[in-house]
Amino acid sequence: MDLTTWYALIIVAAAVAAIPLVLAAEFFGRAVGLVDLPRASELQVRALPRTGGYGVFLAVWGALALSFVLAPANLERLSADNQRLFGLFIGSLLLLPLAFLDDRRRLGPTPQLIGQIVVVSIPVLFGLHIEELATPFGIVPIPLALSIPVTILWMIAMINAINLLDTLDGLAGSTAAIAAGVLFLRSAWFNQASIAILPAALAGGCLGFLTRNWHPARVILGSSGSYFLGYMLGGITVIGGAKIGTALLVLAVPILDVAWVMYRRLSQGLSPLQGGDSEHLPHRLRQLGLKPPVVALAMCSVSALVGAAVLLTHAPLPTVGKLYLALATLILVGGGIVAVAKISSVRNHSADHSKTPANPAPDSSLLSRPK
Repeated sequence: MDLTTWYALIIVAAAVAAIPLVLAAEFFGRAVGLVDLPRASELQVRALPRTGGYGVFLAVWGALALSFVLAPANLERLSADNQRLFGLFIGSLLLLPLAFLDDRRRLGPTPQLIGQIVVVSIPVLFGLHIEELATPFGIVPIPLALSIPVTILWMIAMINAINLLDTLDGLAGSTAAIAAGVLFLRSAWFNQASIAILPAALAGGCLGFLTRNWHPARVILGSSGSYFLGYMLGGITVIGGAKIGTALLVLAVPILDVAWVMYRRLSQGLSPLQGGDSEHLPHRLRQLGLKPPVVALAMCSVSALVGAAVLLTHAPLPTVGKLYLALATLILVGGGIVAVAKISSVRNHSADHSKTPANPAPDSSLLSRPK
């Protein structure tokens, strides 16, 4: 079997397996009461099972197990990569009880963070850590004492970037599929076949999930899915030779959106982890009147365009052109997020002002006060 056929089979296997598995997870969620009820600060308007991620988890790891069975005879697998992959698998298993608790009880930021640190430390113990960074100015080695905390921080950041993106039908799954697709092509072009199969399976699992999650969604990822997708993307970028720059660019929209929202909250004297304020980009775009599918398509289109630009500038080592691409992405995407936030704030302020009666009724509480 040649590599192209192998890749295609695993992508299709993950996608096809995800459809019934996600459907089963949907029924499971309703049966045990793991249902997400709409809240005032959320874009969701219907009660939906929060269990789609369990189906994606099984589909992706099932497809990866199949990839070992169907692997071409001449495929080279490094023992160190197999060890890191095993650590990634063990960590993902430990992710499930943490996600289940969050889906059931809505854990606060602190217990979530502690749990995530424990989980991502598992693959690090198996040798998964960032050893060097490729820059347009050369390879920068990272000492072990620094690489371990940097890797943990990176994977936690990826988990939460996808988790915070999971606010709209089809958005998180589509964005993760695009990122996984770009990472797959880059790894394949580097002749890293044993690495490329990881994002290939992840992309396939996301595509299968989207058959139940695109607007109008019948099931959502829940913490099990959003955590898993972010965790796998973070791990894949490290195990595949620290393709961190690629992930940062393709996921520029959710990453810069989180950065902007945290800045806004801090500037207002609020905790950066405080939610419920409708500050994120999907909320802002909905406030401007865009329908949910349009918002999802718009945000995914930006990720796809940036991903295409990354692939067009593909080279064995980063070039100055990629530096320009990174700066352009930062300016255009960041500027767009800020512009949308400002415009929606102005419109909301105008709408609130227009609703204020010209001659407001006196406050009854004032009338009752003793003179």
